[in-house]
Amino acid sequence: MFLADISVWAWVNIILILLVAYLLGMQLYTYISGKRVSTMLDNEEFKKGMKKAQVIDLREPDTFNAGHILGARNMPYSQFKIYKSSLRKDMPVYLYETGRTIATRAAVQLYKDGFRDLYILKSGYDRWDGKKKKSKY
Repeated sequence: MFLADISVWAWVNIILILLVAYLLGMQLYTYISGKRVSTMLDNEEFKKGMKKAQVIDLREPDTFNAGHILGARNMPYSQFKIYKSSLRKDMPVYLYETGRTIATRAAVQLYKDGFRDLYILKSGYDRWDGKKKKSKY
């Protein structure tokens, strides 16, 4: 009897609350997973270590060509499973993108494949204050 007494709008609200809880849970899971497998670096720490590392830009090629960190290789996350085999496990991997959610997902994938020296640019490319390169095209 109790379920029949709930109005349609109450059901809609229940479903929306469950959906929001699921999305927040997934964000929290991604954040915790990223903290477990990688180290978040600010701009200065990223600059110090990137000369001895593989710097990977996970954004799509058009965004990469519009501007990227000098020395970075483009490995779009949409094709990351194909490109990740070209990375060396004996060198640190520095990942960045616009934010850090995609970089965290990539770090988790790399960790599962045996990579242990993983770093993510905490503030993302949009707040990068180091050297940049833009494509001529």
